[in-house]
Amino acid sequence: MTTPTDNRYKTLHVSQDGPVLHVRLNSPETGNTLTAAILDELLAVLGAANDRPEIRVLVLSGAGEHFCLGADREEFATSLKADPTGGGLRVIADKARRVCEALDTTTAITIAQVHGKVVGAGLALTVFCDLRAGADTTRFRLPEVALGVAPVWGGVLPRLLSEAGTARIRELLLTCAPFGAETAQEMSILHKAVPAGELDAAVEAWVRPLLRRPPEALPLAKAVLGAYSRGTRLADAGLLDAQLLSAACAVSASQPG
Repeated sequence: MTTPTDNRYKTLHVSQDGPVLHVRLNSPETGNTLTAAILDELLAVLGAANDRPEIRVLVLSGAGEHFCLGADREEFATSLKADPTGGGLRVIADKARRVCEALDTTTAITIAQVHGKVVGAGLALTVFCDLRAGADTTRFRLPEVALGVAPVWGGVLPRLLSEAGTARIRELLLTCAPFGAETAQEMSILHKAVPAGELDAAVEAWVRPLLRRPPEALPLAKAVLGAYSRGTRLADAGLLDAQLLSAACAVSASQPG
């Protein structure tokens, strides 16, 4: 039975259907750009879900035309104006890292259900989910180099390299070229690319067998997979990402024109 919307959240739409928690980014007027407020609420939702073993699957989606147009650059600019040393940006970047870590490590199986445009930080949220399905019209982009900032939001770079491969990610980062759902599926950024009208059914086709598994099996499998994945990385500088992002934004903001 689906529970009523949890009205504690202002930037998210949160509802529960038995052991499945549905979390939808709910700022369609901004393309669901990720602000500090949204990150705070995502941290709260993910933390609460991790404390409730009855939540076995979490589905992350976005309201409106796009899943997520990335981090809120206006908020970055405002933060830099208030603190040119980048201290405020480091706080935001640390929240981003903790959100992505929570998606990666929560005991629930996380499913990204994406559509429209998935840009920058939106792509980070996507790839930190365990399973990813998208409408076949979805468009992706990594714009950081074009914006003069480091591709480090949420610690995404090691995850992208691990999931999609170094050569392809290098090309997409350096060229900032958009790519579609078919390419994303070829790279394993998406596991499924389906017509938009079939997206709900594609996610449900994962949820049903997941819920049939023994309750203790899925968290254990997820933990083991995560341990092996992290073990294959020679280095992970994710803890430095907040400093890298704030430094890059400060330098970019200081450039003329």
